[in-house]
Amino acid sequence: MPETVRMTGEPNKGNRREGSLSANTILLNRYKILGVLGGGGMGTVYQARDLNFPDVRRLVAVKEMHTMASDRALRESTLSTFRREANILATLTHPTIPQIFDFFDQNDKAYLVMEYINGNDLEQLMSRTKVLPIEKIIEWAIDICEVLNYLHNQQPSPIIFRDIKPSNIMIDSHGKVRLIDFGIAKSFVSGVKNTMIGTEGYSAPEQYKGDISPLSDMYSLGATLHHLLTRRDPRLEPPFSFNERPIKSINPDVSGELIAVIEKSLQFNPKERFGSLAEMGQAIKQATATRHSMVSMNTTNNPSIVLPTVGLGDKNSIQPKWVFKTEDEVRGNAVYYGNMVFVGSYDTNLWAIDATKGEMIWKVPTNGGIASSPVVDIKSGVVLFGSEDYTFRALDYKTGRTRWSFETKDRIRSSPIAALEHVFFGSDDGYLYALVSATGRKIWQHDAESAIRTRPFITDELIVFGTAEGEVRATTLSGEKKWVYRAKRDINSSPVVNTVDGFCYVGSHDGFLYCLDMTNGYSSWRFRSNGAIISTPVLYEDTIVFGSVDKHIYAVNTTTSKERWRVKTEEPIVSSPVLHNDNIYIGGVDGYLYCINVKTGKEKWKFKAGAGITATPLITQDSIIFGSLDHNVYALPLFD
Repeated sequence: MPETVRMTGEPNKGNRREGSLSANTILLNRYKILGVLGGGGMGTVYQARDLNFPDVRRLVAVKEMHTMASDRALRESTLSTFRREANILATLTHPTIPQIFDFFDQNDKAYLVMEYINGNDLEQLMSRTKVLPIEKIIEWAIDICEVLNYLHNQQPSPIIFRDIKPSNIMIDSHGKVRLIDFGIAKSFVSGVKNTMIGTEGYSAPEQYKGDISPLSDMYSLGATLHHLLTRRDPRLEPPFSFNERPIKSINPDVSGELIAVIEKSLQFNPKERFGSLAEMGQAIKQATATRHSMVSMNTTNNPSIVLPTVGLGDKNSIQPKWVFKTEDEVRGNAVYYGNMVFVGSYDTNLWAIDATKGEMIWKVPTNGGIASSPVVDIKSGVVLFGSEDYTFRALDYKTGRTRWSFETKDRIRSSPIAALEHVFFGSDDGYLYALVSATGRKIWQHDAESAIRTRPFITDELIVFGTAEGEVRATTLSGEKKWVYRAKRDINSSPVVNTVDGFCYVGSHDGFLYCLDMTNGYSSWRFRSNGAIISTPVLYEDTIVFGSVDKHIYAVNTTTSKERWRVKTEEPIVSSPVLHNDNIYIGGVDGYLYCINVKTGKEKWKFKAGAGITATPLITQDSIIFGSLDHNVYALPLFD
């Protein structure tokens, strides 16, 4: 399926496809190529200057068809699809849809010349901003409803876009919505089966069966709005599971009226959605954007201020030792060194906090949200972490001063691991990197061909990690591929290796926990839960414990692969457990931190934060420290 054509003012930035045309190439003695803007499965898009206007610098976007296959039938099919996009666009007149200026063949290739749009798509905006204003999201949603309604009312046949998602919606330099990439748009004929095409996570259930209608675009818009408001990427979640990620529990600022509109658009049965995009747009206009404030927290980080708590058994309500407030969600884990707690926030800052008092020591801003966890390299005296601004950094742990930085080609959501005087981490650009911890010098990079969002696990001989394509990969310490195991869906659970028995344990979005032989990557056994496993497991003797999106915490016997116990929670578990003495500590999307006896599965107590907990708790000598989506970092007293 074609990816979004990104027509931005940043030719070549972060784009691994270089295109076949070099700068200064002139097409038809008219269009001078300036650089690559973006591309996808069907074409590379170039920024070009229209030389027919010598006195002004008129810019256009030129899309070149990629696949000029030697097989004539395949070539004609691809050309027909490309020509269809041109014909669809040429017949449309709408301020949200790019204008078409020209279409031609040259040097056995096909080219489409269209309006150049200076702006950023919504996926880029999400990666570069801490939060998108709800008022703006509502404004954009109304505009998208309007243009989709325009497409759905075309004569003689409605046009179904089929691929509404953030990367296909641009916001131009004037702040206006522009709908791009009509590569899979199709005229609708009732009762006719279509190709199963779209983007997983955003596509309506009926699209997987080859059935489309205008209501399919409505579902995709609802999925897009859910993503914009929650920052939860549906491509990383089980299909059609939006009800498991309630908007209100993730973003309490969204009004109930707007949530009701989005939930109706996401109904599995098309008949239960709105009757048209016009009707949905009207419902959004009527929805009030009333803000629901969360529990008020003093921004001075007064340690005496606490949120409501819950105690179990004979224990009184648990009172935090301190609560530290950041400026956005805390998604990653905290680390401890030198009586300091280091934690990243989606407010773009890495924070250093006094572990005893809960007071800020320093903070260092980046240019993107921090969803990963830092690591401390003691020998070099640095805190190492990656950001969604494509940059990996090393900071002096005492002062926060930058020692060095290293740029990748995409967002960094993989947490690093420091070992052997090196640091290892992955990036959404598909590479696993090995850098010298003290200097940032790159030793090697391994091409995994897919985004890496897991923390690598290092043994004496191998590095193991997971990818967004569902692969568990093992490389040598020099970055050479050793073996690959393919699960059915994404791997966001970081692998854990029992170095004694030589087995690797890792969860997948397909709902299975896998036990893999470290020698060859073969599966020894797998245990099925009823939801995606994002949680990184923890080992205790012959038991492995992990959480699942199916709202359970599981303990499984590593020898027999049989369930030992399970604990039911109120919402999905995406946090990873940590073991201390005979207790498991793990957070839930329901906002609870659970303390569970690892041998019996008996819940001992739980503490309620103000929103979901996705991070792994940190255990120090006397505290349990963890972050929450309510923007806070909590320190609880450590007791059994």
